[in-house]
Amino acid sequence: MRFQLRLLIASVGALALVAGAAQAQDYRPSFHPDTLKVPAGRKANEVMVLGTTHLSGLPKTFDMGLLAPLLDRLATWKPEGVATEDLSGMQCDALRRYPSRYAETVKTYCADPSVAGAAVGLDVPAANAEAERLLAAWPATPTAAQRRRLAAVFLAAGERGSALVQWLRLPEAERKAADGLTDAMVETLEKRRVRRNETDQIAAVLAARLGHERLWSVDDHTADWPEPTDAAALKAFEAAIMTAWDNPVSHARRAQDQALTADLSKPDGVLNLYRAYNSAEAQMMAYKGDFGAALAEPSPEGFGRRYVGYWETRNLRMVFRFLGRPPGAAMGLPPQAGV
Repeated sequence: MRFQLRLLIASVGALALVAGAAQAQDYRPSFHPDTLKVPAGRKANEVMVLGTTHLSGLPKTFDMGLLAPLLDRLATWKPEGVATEDLSGMQCDALRRYPSRYAETVKTYCADPSVAGAAVGLDVPAANAEAERLLAAWPATPTAAQRRRLAAVFLAAGERGSALVQWLRLPEAERKAADGLTDAMVETLEKRRVRRNETDQIAAVLAARLGHERLWSVDDHTADWPEPTDAAALKAFEAAIMTAWDNPVSHARRAQDQALTADLSKPDGVLNLYRAYNSAEAQMMAYKGDFGAALAEPSPEGFGRRYVGYWETRNLRMVFRFLGRPPGAAMGLPPQAGV
């Protein structure tokens, strides 16, 4: 009797699920939290997200000076904070404590700050705390010695982008080993100053130009997992995603990228590239050619859905890291910022 009752309950539940699935496409929520976020008379936070190519992938002949028009327009918007898709020193420190899961992530995305830490006598958490302490009492006109000291602390904290901001704000004659900066640290900063990377050539340059003291590293890799040891499963996953990507929209995006890159040296070439990458059309092409195609791929293992789920998780955690800081702190996020 109890067995039959269980079967009945299971059958009714299955029918409800089928009916629910059939009606899901007609569902319209009655609660709209997006309309409740800003009280009347209050200004909403403003965030600009800049879609960019990886500068390291541009032709070796590309002159980084051609980024000037882009930097001019970003500076005109006057963001009060600049965030980048870099892992923070604190997250890298946390990931290092779980090597069985994050060893490859750390190797790929986290520079080793231990040499800088040994030079200033601070591990990553202590260096981050020291940076907060220094910025909380930061003078309106800091000395070159104070900037060198803060740059050294940022390097020990695993915040190389912020260290570069301090380095760029120094007069060239003051860019030297002193006040905690060693010759090795200076070499690191000088390499980053000319490195073909969007954090160094766009974000840090913009922040220094606007009079900021740091960048905000907001990438998040806590959703990472090590590659599966099952070679067949890994091969099946890669095949499913590559097949999903082999579609007309992806091919069109690739052709567009090649054309835009070929015209970079022409007047407005850089601006045309960034206009294209940040257009509504580009966002829809990214969906149709990449994530939308992955969602539709038919593998029984749901490889495409897993791929999209990872990226959605990572993106949501990045948003939290960017906007979820307590207000009023020296390291807190201002109301208008650019990524």
